[in-house]
Amino acid sequence: MDQSGGGVPPSSPEDILNSYRLPPTKPLWLDANYAKHIVKGNFLTLSAKPKTVDMGEWVAHQVVDHWRMISTFIRLIHDREEDGTSICNQRKCPKMSAGPNHCFTWLNAQLQPVEIPAWEYLTLVQRYISGKIDNPALFPTDPSGVSYADNPAFCIPLPDSGRDWVGKRSGFPENFNETCQTIFRQMFRVYAHLYWSHYDDLFSLNLEKAMNSCFSHFILTATTLNLLRRSDMEPMQPLIDLWAALGTFPENSRAYESANVTVGQLLVRKAGFTQPA
Repeated sequence: MDQSGGGVPPSSPEDILNSYRLPPTKPLWLDANYAKHIVKGNFLTLSAKPKTVDMGEWVAHQVVDHWRMISTFIRLIHDREEDGTSICNQRKCPKMSAGPNHCFTWLNAQLQPVEIPAWEYLTLVQRYISGKIDNPALFPTDPSGVSYADNPAFCIPLPDSGRDWVGKRSGFPENFNETCQTIFRQMFRVYAHLYWSHYDDLFSLNLEKAMNSCFSHFILTATTLNLLRRSDMEPMQPLIDLWAALGTFPENSRAYESANVTVGQLLVRKAGFTQPA
């Protein structure tokens, strides 16, 4: 658990919160009264790898499952209506941003980072991630290649045989884990844009609790499986702090360890929120 903002001299919760450079009018999702979930329970049990499942198989399962969940929200704001309009459009979202302090770029044909409208970015994200998941060389689908992790309680683990990597035993390529980290980074950016630019749209459709549930599960999975760095999560750090304080993240989770819990507790007090007994 980080109480001081990551390697800097200890500061008060108010100082750390100010260092986030949030806009004067805080987003609705930072009010503890609106950071609720559609279901109750410990999402960590859905993120932690079972002992007998190969890590590559588990990471692949999580990538596909979280892509399935976030795709619903992408289609909601991205797909065009009959009149040709969409919730996310070039006028409303000229950049793929996450608040006033973060703007995400895409690499063009010359591998140069360029700013593009959020709608176009979401188009490219869908094409990129679907292309990776549907590539059998990266995500093998032959059931004969499935492997299982050794359970020390019942067997002696096989000796190492040369260079190892996540998913090797199940036929995943050497760059598999790195690619999955990139996919999770892109999914995080989509969530960040949804929260900063379209939370009110989702709230008006009564979908904010559903997205909160999917995103908190996503953060638990990403931190548990080392698929995101703390620097990747910076645009949504205040919400991570808030959820840690509200008990959404178990104290034994890496998501909780990545939070400034005292900042989250400050946000709870600012909202006048009272935890249910």
